[in-house]
Amino acid sequence: MRCPKCTSLEDRVIESRALADGGTIRRRRQCEVCGYRFTSYERIEEKPLMVVKKSESRREPFDRAKLEKGIQQALRKRPVSQTAILSMIDELEEEATREGMDSHEIPASRLGEMVLGRLYTIDRVAYVRFASVYRNFESVHEFIREIELLEQG
Repeated sequence: MRCPKCTSLEDRVIESRALADGGTIRRRRQCEVCGYRFTSYERIEEKPLMVVKKSESRREPFDRAKLEKGIQQALRKRPVSQTAILSMIDELEEEATREGMDSHEIPASRLGEMVLGRLYTIDRVAYVRFASVYRNFESVHEFIREIELLEQG
């Protein structure tokens, strides 16, 4: 660690302490050359989960707010509590993080299918709403086909 006063690289750690969050270590150091005392912080650097878009050439950071907005739109004016919605979003975020743990990436298509799976069990109308946007329905026939599949399963 470079001394902020004399720029020497010779220092020793006087004291180390984990901060309350457990993810950061605070170290008090003393420069061996000039005796100046200073503090450094050490923390784990985590790579963000990236969502691989359909084109596969574009990636963007996972955005919980964007996920929540899409789910809220699908569930608008449906009898589903805000607690249930937030719980579902928490579960989806956790599952996406687990699935993308090794590569720090998850395909947008996989994320969409995960949302559809949850909506299917919570509210079928919201499921069809989300599917219509996610699967880009272009005609009434596609809505009818999706509803027929719901009635069969």
